Amino acid sequence: MGSVGLLYVGAVLFVNGLMLLGAVPPKSAAILNLFVGALQCAIPTAMLIQADGDAGTILAASGLYLFGFTYLYVGIGNLAGLDPRGVGWFSAFVAAAAVVYSLVSFTVVDDPVFGVIWLAWAGLWTLFFLVLGTGREDLTRFTGWTALLLSQPTCTLPAFLALTGNLPTSPGAAALWAAGLTVLVAIAAALGLPAARRRVSFDTELSSASH
Repeated sequence: MGSVGLLYVGAVLFVNGLMLLGAVPPKSAAILNLFVGALQCAIPTAMLIQADGDAGTILAASGLYLFGFTYLYVGIGNLAGLDPRGVGWFSAFVAAAAVVYSLVSFTVVDDPVFGVIWLAWAGLWTLFFLVLGTGREDLTRFTGWTALLLSQPTCTLPAFLALTGNLPTSPGAAALWAAGLTVLVAIAAALGLPAARRRVSFDTELSSASH
């Protein structure tokens, strides 16, 4: 069931990346956030009901709520026009938890591919924290491109592979995944950070001119 939810997380991350890049209005993106957020709360709840005390199922379900609450928070906040700092600071919690889930994937679960994916999510939610929680608007485009480019290889692709029984779990596959995600983050930085630096430079020039 978790793979079904992960499939749609790829869709909402893609849309949220476009929202941060200014291509999708926040209220328009809010609807999909609400749909996926509700799904990502319903699925782990069903898993917990059926777990019958199985520790592995309970562990898997616990992580899904992190994303369900994120998307519900974003959806409600966008529709109501709320200050984004709350979801930004919640993102810091998600990022820290994702590091723990990554360590668990590498050790207890013995799934290094998802260990890499959890680390990628930790980095992405750290960016959400910096942009929304601390007001680092200079990182907005970088964050948008990162969400856009990571949405498919960290969510949609592994979801499809898992649903068809073809998701690799070897250290070699994890290394390839890590290399690919690193390249995508570098591309996001190339696309997003130059514009941020130009904006900061422009603001500095305006400030100097005003004095």
